[in-house]
Amino acid sequence: MKKYIIAIGAFILVTIVMVFWPFALIDAGHRGVVTQFGEVKTEILQEGFHFINPMWTVHEYDVRTQKNVTQANAASKDLQSVSTTIALNYHINPDFVRELFQETQGEYDSTLIAPAVQESVKAATANFTAEELITKRSEVKQAMIESLSSRKSMRFFLVEDVSIVDFSFSESFNTAIENKVRAEQDALASKNKLEQIKYEAEQKVVTATAEAESLRIQAEALASNSSLVSLEAVRKWNGVLPIYALGDSISFLNMIK
Repeated sequence: MKKYIIAIGAFILVTIVMVFWPFALIDAGHRGVVTQFGEVKTEILQEGFHFINPMWTVHEYDVRTQKNVTQANAASKDLQSVSTTIALNYHINPDFVRELFQETQGEYDSTLIAPAVQESVKAATANFTAEELITKRSEVKQAMIESLSSRKSMRFFLVEDVSIVDFSFSESFNTAIENKVRAEQDALASKNKLEQIKYEAEQKVVTATAEAESLRIQAEALASNSSLVSLEAVRKWNGVLPIYALGDSISFLNMIK
């Protein structure tokens, strides 16, 4: 019976503590901003369990990596219209959650992040031609990161990475790019064909030169060695002896030449 009374008493005590001395549980990767009657207190609650003043209200902030996808319209250096989709990975700087709450009351994604991304995209794309935005993508990305990090409104956040999801250009620019690529491909094909013709012509010259050299060597050998002449004559003889007429004498060599 005594144990039962002690258990009931402990339960009542815990209940009273909970009611009159409330607590806050801050999840992992979060921070708690404390207000009292609208006033932002200096205390920042870390992860874990906290007993707090009953007059306090706790506003929990996620300080883990977050993703923001923003579409921004801008103009390139050569005045081409560009629509860019940007994916920003960032997290709230835990040391600035109090100031962030004071300035945005939690609505920071639309009031700070999106405008900063759009302005950074405009600033970066203005330094590149439309073609360079495609061919120098890594440089464009770095320019956007630097522009974002330097903006005052981004002082509450730490930029982790920027991904250029897509560049969209006007239909006329896309057509011009397609025509240019097609012209380059045709020019490359013509160049390759010309190189092939040139190669084939060079091969013919090499072959003809080799044949001529071979004939020259044979002729010199025959001219300088009579036995080779006889041998060559024998090779050419078809085995048929000519008919002698009128007592003319025809040598064997003349006969088979």
